[in-house]
Parts: sequence; structure tokens; C-alpha cells
Amino acid sequence: MGRIMKDFLEALRVQRWDDHRYYHHSRINQSLHLVSAVSFLFAYVMVFKDPAMSALIGWLLAMTSRQIGHFFFEPKDYDVVNQATHEYKEEIKVGYNLRRKVVLLAIWAASPLPLRFDPTYFGIFKPHANGAELVRHIAQIWLVVGAGGVLFRTVQLFFLKDIRTGLVWAAKILTDPFHDIVLYHKAPLCLLQGELLDPHLSDGYEEDPEEVPRAS
Repeated sequence: MGRIMKDFLEALRVQRWDDHRYYHHSRINQSLHLVSAVSFLFAYVMVFKDPAMSALIGWLLAMTSRQIGHFFFEPKDYDVVNQATHEYKEEIKVGYNLRRKVVLLAIWAASPLPLRFDPTYFGIFKPHANGAELVRHIAQIWLVVGAGGVLFRTVQLFFLKDIRTGLVWAAKILTDPFHDIVLYHKAPLCLLQGELLDPHLSDGYEEDPEEVPRAS
């Protein structure tokens, strides 16, 4: 049991490091991830008190800030630090690469549309009586979309890779907010000092040169 846990934690460390070194060069992206991480932690707390509010915070603030950083500020030219093209990194990414994120975000944006034609959302809800109830119904839909997105990719990885890879990725996604705060709490200060790219991405990790790079 101890060996299994040790291997799991090592795989988690590798996925976290690969995610950082491949996809978080920009200090703007890192700063937005810090905003996202704090927002997600607040959403984690709120999910026990008000799941609908948690979903609104998670999608509208935490996910939005996180994905803006990836789509608009992260460099997509040749990665000299890791000696990899953007296309190669997208191909080997374990989790949601940019293409898969577009699909997920499209599902998220489109998921409330049936409420326009069926206020019961196929019999799930009572018809909303006011705008506040409508927003709450949308939030509940988004909560399912978020949980479904994590569950879908986890199970998909069971078949594409193996069960451990899927479980490690799920653990990484759920704990990313805690880890991001540790990694990126200095990013806003570095950005204010004029540092647009992180110069320390190659620090702190020794990789077997024979290994094929991984991305999470």
C-alpha cells in the first residue's frame, strides 16, 4: 500500500511539474491562475453551503480568469525551455488541451439554452418564477457540467492511458488551486517589476533525457 501511494504521489508530482513547465511561462497567466486558485478555494467552501453560488464563482470567475491566461497570454511559439513546439505540447497533453477546452467551454455556454424553450429543463426543474430562480437553475446546470467534465476526462484516460493516470489527473485538477497558490503567489509582484516570462521554469527538476516529455 505504501509503495502504491508513493508511486501515485510521484506521478502526481510529474503531472504538476509538466503542466507548470509547459503551460505557465507567462507571468500574466500565472497571476490569473492565482486569481483563479483563490476563487476556486472560495467555491470549494461555498459548495457545502450554496452549490449554485459555488458553480457561478467557479465558472464565471475562476474558470474564466484561468482560461483567459491560457488562450490570450501564454506564448504559443517554439518553447526553447523545453525544446518543444506548441503543437507537440498540445498533442501530448494529458488533460484538456486548448482544443478540448474549446469543446468544454462550448458545452458550458450552450448548456442553459434549453431553458429558453423548456423552463423545466426536460422535467428537472420547476419553471422559474423570476430572474433569481433562472440564474440558480443555470448555476445548477453548470455545476453538473463542471463535475461531468472532470469525470468524463478521468474515465477517458482510463482507456487512453491507464487507471492510475486518470486518477492522478483527477487528483491534480481538484488540488490545483492549493498548488497554484504556492507556485504563483509571487507572480503579480514579478509582473509589476516588468517580468513578463518566468525565468525559472527549468529550475528544480531533473528529467531522464531518455524519457518522452509528458504534459498534464
